[in-house]
Amino acid sequence: MARIYQTNKKTGITYAYSNEAYWDKEKQQSRAKRKLIGKVDPVTGGIIPTREHNKSKASIQTGAIKPGPVAMMKTQRSFFGASYLLDAIGKETGVEADLKACFPDRYKKILSIAYYLILEENNSLSRFSHWQKLHIHPYGDDIASQRSSELFQSIDEKARMSFFEKQGKRRIEKEYWAFDITTISSYSEVLKQVKNGKNKENDRLPQLNLALLFGEESGLPLYYRKLPGNINDVKTIKQLMHEFDVMGYKKVNVILDRGFYSKKNIDELYKNHQKFVIGVRLGLKYVKEIMEGERENLKLLGKPTDAI
Repeated sequence: MARIYQTNKKTGITYAYSNEAYWDKEKQQSRAKRKLIGKVDPVTGGIIPTREHNKSKASIQTGAIKPGPVAMMKTQRSFFGASYLLDAIGKETGVEADLKACFPDRYKKILSIAYYLILEENNSLSRFSHWQKLHIHPYGDDIASQRSSELFQSIDEKARMSFFEKQGKRRIEKEYWAFDITTISSYSEVLKQVKNGKNKENDRLPQLNLALLFGEESGLPLYYRKLPGNINDVKTIKQLMHEFDVMGYKKVNVILDRGFYSKKNIDELYKNHQKFVIGVRLGLKYVKEIMEGERENLKLLGKPTDAI
């Protein structure tokens, strides 16, 4: 862009113009766009801008002109599919809402760790820092291994039972609840609940028992309890009935395997007006009598198994 000067013969004032050449396609000739910048100071030779030019210059200096596009400073690729599915499951089952009600300041951390343990079941929590960089999750930030340990320690019995109570009341009339106990073998010599007992893994190690109550259809846990390894299945029903009373479960349909069968347990279930289905051994006298009377109706073929 060139600058040209032109003097007014009548006033003697010299004006400065910006001159921009361009090609006129219609007239097929070179033309110019001329714009007044200001007048030339006869003493200093400097240009005194016109008001319009001053205004435009001031706008540039104050940044009033609309800024251009901002350059992208960071790029990231994150996996979201599995998290999206777990988000939907959490909302549909009420797990997210119940966690938020019981752990308002920690529920997002709990959900994120749960997502990690589901999706990376063979990895330890020390790998969470790496995993969270690549996956979208509720908490949205790193949870160091030490912080996760502190989080687990902060979940007390009252809050845990409150969560199970809320979950149970969502499903209490929708499905049967299955109750069972499994054994966890251990080499520990310091854990008080690790005892010698009937090991379901068929090894000779002492064990810790874990009692679990879960929905038959949803597969979701509704209660769990750590038990000493020397406590057998038969002795746990009274404790379970007590927990039902504490959590306010009144119309639960419980399914139990034959390991829980005993006269004392049956009496305890009836005493609590508990609806239940329990497995029994066919070797029991009264069971044999009933089965014999119903043999034709049941149309049993071949030798019956030793349990039902």
